Amino acid sequence: MGLGDRIHNAAERLHGKGKKAAGEISGNDRMRAEGKGRVVRADLKQAGEKIKHAFKRH
Repeated sequence: MGLGDRIHNAAERLHGKGKKAAGEISGNDRMRAEGKGRVVRADLKQAGEKIKHAFKRH
């Protein structure tokens, strides 16, 4: 897992958290759902990178 991938995933997760919070504050369900989706997508990408890295070592 490269440093660039980690930074990108962390940035996407942070963006998703911000969008989710903005949706909750404004009462916009669509924005909240998009933010939650970004967080989940970033977490899945991070997990995939960890799995890929684990198989490369062995």
